[in-house]
Amino acid sequence: MPSLFPDPTAAPATWINAHCDGGARGNPGPAGYGAHITDDAGHVIAELSEFLGFKTNNFAEYSGLLGCLQWALDHHHTHLRVVSDSELMVKQIQGKYKVNSPDLRPLWEEARRRIGKLQGFQITHALRHKNKDADRLANDAMDRGMKRAPADRDAAKPSPASPSPAPPAAKPAAMLRGFTRDGAIHLLGGATLPDGVFVKIIVE
Repeated sequence: MPSLFPDPTAAPATWINAHCDGGARGNPGPAGYGAHITDDAGHVIAELSEFLGFKTNNFAEYSGLLGCLQWALDHHHTHLRVVSDSELMVKQIQGKYKVNSPDLRPLWEEARRRIGKLQGFQITHALRHKNKDADRLANDAMDRGMKRAPADRDAAKPSPASPSPAPPAAKPAAMLRGFTRDGAIHLLGGATLPDGVFVKIIVE
């Protein structure tokens, strides 16, 4: 693991910052992760978005972290800060929660292995509304895997700025003339009515 007490005589570290998110539609279901990576000045240096197949939410969250770690290692970045809205994953990586799930244990171990290759690493939890870019990229990944356009996903969500469509106007009632005989209605002019129509009889 990276040292929590770096050498004070060393040159200032150059950090990169990654917001990551993962999700599954159905849990388990079609899953994906996204990551928005910036340099310390706030400039975007990478965006990751990957469809994972049929997985759980927690698998997707860990996949997002692993994707960020691998990207940092592949591009020779030695100091990485990660922000995630998965409290479970963050606290497991921090050692505050135990990893009891046999499905998550290998992912946790691989994350720790990759973290050990960095010189500096930090991970913090943030609420979902502070992780919008990563959430968008994760949803894009799931859309691609489901062969669904992002526009279709957005269209399915009600827009707060758009008024609700007005219900269709009721069709005006038709006025037909006729007479009754032996309990049956006989319409004039050869008119007919389909089965299931309700009629109102006005006695003239």
